Amino acid sequence: MRQKIDQEVSVVMYYSARKKMALPHLISWQNKEYRVGEIGYHHKFREGRTLFHIYELTDSEHSLWFRMKLNTDNLHWIVEAISDGYGD
Repeated sequence: MRQKIDQEVSVVMYYSARKKMALPHLISWQNKEYRVGEIGYHHKFREGRTLFHIYELTDSEHSLWFRMKLNTDNLHWIVEAISDGYGD
């Protein structure tokens, strides 16, 4: 079931020189760590002067789908929504 969350989370990210992009690697949410599996969607948008990155991804076990938002002004990550794939 898809749920709106809108909670700040901790994220470990890395920079790939080959791909020339920074990517989330590990999400720490509700006292559990989720290794990032497949990133299915990424886009950027601006709100005023602030640039945001939106990532839609699954964990490495493909048990949860996340919609994540990165604020590039303060580097804070927000989980906007999650889904376990059931009841969507």
